[in-house]
Amino acid sequence: MDFSNTINCSHYNNKQKILLVGEGDFSFSLCLAKAFGSATNITATSLDTREELEQKYNDAKNNVEELERRGCTVIHGINVHSMDTDHRVVRSILYDRVIFNFPHAGLCGRRQHQEVVKGFFLSARKLVDASGEIHVTHKTAYPFNSWNIKTLGEEKGLYCVREMDFETCQYPGYSNKRGSGSDSDSSFPVGLSSTFMFKKQWYLC
Repeated sequence: MDFSNTINCSHYNNKQKILLVGEGDFSFSLCLAKAFGSATNITATSLDTREELEQKYNDAKNNVEELERRGCTVIHGINVHSMDTDHRVVRSILYDRVIFNFPHAGLCGRRQHQEVVKGFFLSARKLVDASGEIHVTHKTAYPFNSWNIKTLGEEKGLYCVREMDFETCQYPGYSNKRGSGSDSDSSFPVGLSSTFMFKKQWYLC
């Protein structure tokens, strides 16, 4: 494939080294891969094992296999709190974008959800350089706005450079998933949501 031209899909392009974490059925990763025409610049990960994915999500097997055919590095069993020490993720490279869409801790309360995000920020900031960005997409209507995503980032040495409205139509083929419980393969209403884009504070660069 000729990479001389930059191919964009919303906020992302084929020139960026992209790490996606917490993937459900991998439909977001596949959306980017299809837009770029290749997935060689994408590392897509899930907390679930491959076997768990195939049990939870009807389309996961086909999505992962297509990503791999397109050159994506697919890794399972990745904990966002410790990914910065996982050799499968680190691979002696820094990423341009680290993306976590709709993070959650399962059927838990707000504090547990916030702990997931804080741990992710701590780990992700070690995987980007000074120009790299860490993206979290999250609902912004009540009660989800009480997660205070921007504040959580600031507490972990990051600052929010942009907040952009998120709409699933920006990512054809993407199907967000509940990810837990008996209806883990079901989508949920995105409603009012934003992608929060963070960079490292200067003293951590």
